[in-house]
Amino acid sequence: MKSVPHTTYAMRFAQAADELRHHAPRLRLKPEAPTTGWVDGAWWPHSLDLSAELPSLLPALTARLGRIERVTYHLAGWPPIPRRLRSGDEHGDIRLEGFRSQHPATLTVIGAWHRLTLLVIPPAADPDLAHHALMTAARRGNDDSVDTLLTTLEEDTAMRRWEVEGGRIPLQAEPVDA
Repeated sequence: MKSVPHTTYAMRFAQAADELRHHAPRLRLKPEAPTTGWVDGAWWPHSLDLSAELPSLLPALTARLGRIERVTYHLAGWPPIPRRLRSGDEHGDIRLEGFRSQHPATLTVIGAWHRLTLLVIPPAADPDLAHHALMTAARRGNDDSVDTLLTTLEEDTAMRRWEVEGGRIPLQAEPVDA
């Protein structure tokens, strides 16, 4: 019988953990309770390729929604995608529908039992700010609008861009006694 080095198993475990980190959805949902606010949680995709991102997101939502039937999104917020996504199970395909009337920073997932509207955090967002937005959107009773939830991300991004381009935050001038 041939002996296999222990490092082989350790390497496989490390590869599996790394793959899980890259494919696990970065998702937070509000606790199950009466609906409050504009969103039911937040999702921070790894890319803007919706057809590549949905296969890892949708299974995480089936416990709350039942069989996923449809996903709606803003047409301009994502590159063109097919109108159907293969679900990989006996329930058939999932309809993907883009609308111009939907908020660009939301995704709505419609299941057999319920529907969820998720705040979509831009993939390139600062990790600390994205985590804060995920947690805020998923807080019980949060009723902030989508724009309010995104304000923190946008203001910080504008400030960082300004600082990188040579601007700096002015110090408060102290009054000079004459």
